[in-house]
Amino acid sequence: MKTLYLDCSMGAAGDMLTAALLELIPDAEDFIKELNALGIPNVSIKRETAVKCGITGTHVSVTVHGEEEESHDVHGYHDHIHDHEHYDHNHENEHHEHHHHDHHHSTLHDIEHIIKDHLNLPQKVQTDAIAVYTLIAEAESKAHGRPVTQIHFHEVGTMDAIADIVAVCLLMNKIAPDKVIVSPIHVGSGQVRCAHGILPVPAPATAHILQNVPIYGGSIRGELCTPTGAALLKHFADSFGEMPVMQTTAIGYGMGKKDFEAANCVRAMLGETNYKQGQICELSCNVDDMTAEAVGFAMEQLFQEGALDVYTVPIGMKKSRPGTLIHVMCQEKDKEAIIKSIFKHTTTIGIRESSLSRYVLDRSIQTINTPYGSVRCKISSGYGVERRKYEYDDLSRIAKEQNISLSEAEALIQKH
Repeated sequence: MKTLYLDCSMGAAGDMLTAALLELIPDAEDFIKELNALGIPNVSIKRETAVKCGITGTHVSVTVHGEEEESHDVHGYHDHIHDHEHYDHNHENEHHEHHHHDHHHSTLHDIEHIIKDHLNLPQKVQTDAIAVYTLIAEAESKAHGRPVTQIHFHEVGTMDAIADIVAVCLLMNKIAPDKVIVSPIHVGSGQVRCAHGILPVPAPATAHILQNVPIYGGSIRGELCTPTGAALLKHFADSFGEMPVMQTTAIGYGMGKKDFEAANCVRAMLGETNYKQGQICELSCNVDDMTAEAVGFAMEQLFQEGALDVYTVPIGMKKSRPGTLIHVMCQEKDKEAIIKSIFKHTTTIGIRESSLSRYVLDRSIQTINTPYGSVRCKISSGYGVERRKYEYDDLSRIAKEQNISLSEAEALIQKH
């Protein structure tokens, strides 16, 4: 499986994601020419080599009306109520710096018009770009307590952000990963100054976008993840978590403008994964006053509720009592039902919960026709291995019918 992993241990911004993905493709300069040829109004884009903490990567700069809008983001949001004031996130510890411009402003409808009617983009890229901008507009709307239709974007910031968003969407379309995994996102810490006052980091819009996403503050003061970066990650990520086991084929470093004690970059890693990986929930409890029959019945009920696996371990408990440790593995969506079932069918008064990563081989079932009837064979593959195992029920049936052992039944099947 073609997998893209994005390491956001120093946050993310639109230009940083563009630069990181740009390093994954062999024709980076041709792509920049293609991007400039789109004709984003008054915008010019270029790539340059940048070094952070001794690591060489790429920085992408966007100029609007010949001037670089260093924020490379959509922070210039405002609404009618504030008389066209806009965010001036001019904070010394941010990735970027903002500058004031006296320009017109754009609504989400205006942005959709630019993307759909003025840029020659594939349909999927148009859809992705508008979806990303919609995430930002909805977040700004929640932050201000105003309808989306009243949210306006500063013109220069809008053109700059359109360039970043369209670039990332085009690159994702070109790279076409089967799965995108994003690390927990470092959002920075402290406060950020804007035209409306001093706000906490992450900024309100970023915080709204990153709901239900694993984020952390860390010790670096300043805004590390911007609304555009957050929206792009939220839109394209299939999951958030640690880097999976993968064979990398390309690595890209997208550099920010600022210098920190840590390399200010997004790292993109493209590679192959040939297994399935996901998060599962482990629920466990100790009991010392249940019979073996009662434990067995409880296990059956837990499987009926959707448990992936249930097993027991003999343990010693307080007052030297022998007891049983009951482990239940389940999907997150089944957790509440499983918890209720554990309390209903066991005598425990407390349940422990752990979140685990699970790695599994690809599995399929092949039916083999033999003189002794159909036999199902489970095939598991991945990690460079392949395993085959005949279904126990089918082996047992043949062994009973032929009055032979299980191993002899398996030998008969293998002859055919």
